[in-house]
Amino acid sequence: MQLDLNLLTALDALLEEGSVAGAAARLHVTAPAMSRSLGRIRKATGDQILVRTGRSMVPTTRALAMRAQVHALVQQAHHLLAEQAELDLSALERVFTVRWHDALTAACASALITAVHHQAPGVQLRLPAEPGTDTPELRRGEVDLESSSSRPTLPDIRHRLVGRDHLVVAVRPGHPLTEGPLSVERYAAAEHLTVSRRGRLRDPIDDALTTLGHERHVVAAGPTAALALQLALDTDLVVTLPEAVTRTAREQLGLITLPLPLQLPDVPLYLLWHQRYDDDRAHTWLRELAAETVRALFTPPPPASRPAGAHGKPGR
Repeated sequence: MQLDLNLLTALDALLEEGSVAGAAARLHVTAPAMSRSLGRIRKATGDQILVRTGRSMVPTTRALAMRAQVHALVQQAHHLLAEQAELDLSALERVFTVRWHDALTAACASALITAVHHQAPGVQLRLPAEPGTDTPELRRGEVDLESSSSRPTLPDIRHRLVGRDHLVVAVRPGHPLTEGPLSVERYAAAEHLTVSRRGRLRDPIDDALTTLGHERHVVAAGPTAALALQLALDTDLVVTLPEAVTRTAREQLGLITLPLPLQLPDVPLYLLWHQRYDDDRAHTWLRELAAETVRALFTPPPPASRPAGAHGKPGR
């Protein structure tokens, strides 16, 4: 038998009011309509539910036993279908999984965790290692927010451009490339390290060099930007990476950065999420906070002030 869930609302009203007329008035229907609903409830349950005693009606033993459960189910249904309440960050308890490129995580994780904990102490963040591409975790709801340098191709994956980066060349202090202007010829002749989770030894830089009649010597491929920068510090290998997302790591290691002697498009940075979260207020808050945190990477630092001279004037 097909179950009409509307009967739960009618049953709840009947048990609360103890009469057909009272339940009808409560649900704004006619008494005959409520009487028909009671008949259908009796047929579905195999119980009289309400029986007449004199001029009033009293619930049966089974009706008394189910009254609290029926009322709880109706209240849960109203809660599920009601408009979302205002987001109370102080009371929010939720776990979000944010999967970003390792360089972006290294650059932004501290600021993001601090901001989230300050605004919503009950929220926890997972920051897993980024796997290979073409994974369905976003669609399955296993990942809430992801980073990418390309726009998604699937229609149910939303995206937001949060910045554009440019490539720079990172080398150790005293590297031969730091002596004199860096030309395309000198850059291509150096020994290079690519960054690829899949171990690819070629990337768009090689395509750009090929069009100019050059080939670079790639010695190895590292899985993460962090490892690549460490190898650049310890060897004569040259690493070419986005400037903003690796700035902090380079500064901490003391690496030297040089302009890339090639004309290449800027590298876009997108945040991705599944469309199921479009109207999720907690997820919207996280997206805004993450976008604000990432955009700070692309805000140029203020120029350093020049030291004042002996009479309070700028020094020469």
